[in-house]
Amino acid sequence: MMKKIVSLLVVLMTSAILVFAGGGGQQSGGAGTSPGSGSAGTVTLRWAFWGSESRVKQSQAAIDIFEAANPGIKVNIEVSGGTGDHFNKVDTQLAGGAGPDIIQMGGNFPDYVAKGIPLNLNPYKGGLLNVSTIDAGAIEAGSVGGNLYGVSTGATIPALVYNKTLLEKAGLPLPKVSQTWDEFRSYLASIKPRLPSGVYPLMDFGSTSSGSTGFGYWLRWNGTPIYDDVSGTTKVTSADARKFLDQFKDYRDNGFVPPADISAGYAETNVDSSSLIAGKVAIGYIVSNQFGNYQAAIQDELDLIEIPGAAATKALWPQLSQVYTINAASKNIDAAVRFVNFLVNNPDAGKIIGNDRGISSSSTFRQGASSVATAADQKVFAYHDIAGPHTSPETPHLPNDTELNSTLNLIYQRVAFGQSNTTQGGQEIYDLLVRLARK
Repeated sequence: MMKKIVSLLVVLMTSAILVFAGGGGQQSGGAGTSPGSGSAGTVTLRWAFWGSESRVKQSQAAIDIFEAANPGIKVNIEVSGGTGDHFNKVDTQLAGGAGPDIIQMGGNFPDYVAKGIPLNLNPYKGGLLNVSTIDAGAIEAGSVGGNLYGVSTGATIPALVYNKTLLEKAGLPLPKVSQTWDEFRSYLASIKPRLPSGVYPLMDFGSTSSGSTGFGYWLRWNGTPIYDDVSGTTKVTSADARKFLDQFKDYRDNGFVPPADISAGYAETNVDSSSLIAGKVAIGYIVSNQFGNYQAAIQDELDLIEIPGAAATKALWPQLSQVYTINAASKNIDAAVRFVNFLVNNPDAGKIIGNDRGISSSSTFRQGASSVATAADQKVFAYHDIAGPHTSPETPHLPNDTELNSTLNLIYQRVAFGQSNTTQGGQEIYDLLVRLARK
């Protein structure tokens, strides 16, 4: 019986190879096609990524444009349905010395840098690879040790989202896209008396049951990183943590954010648990790639502004969606760099690929994508044009992020409900950070 099963598997695997070999450019060249081979004078690149059928179609359409402009280069797609299958396949290929030329990776790309897999792209910056159009924060986020290894396919940036229709109906001025914390507090104070009954100016985003991003942003703005992965310590003091709690207590005491019992009723994970979508607040917190879903969930018009203080401190950060890396062992490195440059910078590529791999960090790609984008997409592009230059690399995460989020929220809620004061809460937060940093 076992022999029959093995024989059947061999037949199935052989059939699969034959099918993929005839994929019309949707897969790599079939058996007998070595990397870099092709018709006389033609360079063949293999591009490995994961994604849906729509991503494959978009990618192939972009390839068609690239190949038309570069007749000496052919690009074959090697696609997997998900990240697990993708990396299993790529790891096997790399181990056998037959890795793809261009490999899509995620936040795990530094692990591959440690293995010497991705190419150091620094020598190509300003030449075959134009980085002048790419947000500086995205370049730094794709770098390890000062060397660029991963070119961002797109990113998302923290943002505040506001109900434009609500404010306009109340005859209120719209918030400035960039402002200081003092300016923002004055704005909240000015709109509070004129909002409809039961509507508060701002969501309480200092801490939620789903995350600690508000706290993380505030610490970056304050110049006190939550974690230094070199020394293995936190730069936050108990006084810093108390200052953070005092700010949001001030908002709560003055009715700028909902009372603790109302805020606690919204997990703020998505549109279904959003106080903004529920009509309880005029301004909420999201990350930029959520904007389309939020706009689709409400008839009122929404728009985006920066979290206060970003312009002066670059406290925002781009969260990389995916990155393009080039196999250092590729036999066609120049062609591969040229193709990656096209994917991330060409406006025509932007028109086709759009936001599929995240909001592009390249201004020229966004120009193309925005020309065919929805109204919601265009607002996100406009936000990234402003906020992108106000980003810097993401602060290293504390070990055990999950415990940070849950325990921080417990401390924050005790202060919010008056069960603890901000001095006690600040000390508890400091003790938590010190303990997690030592793990």
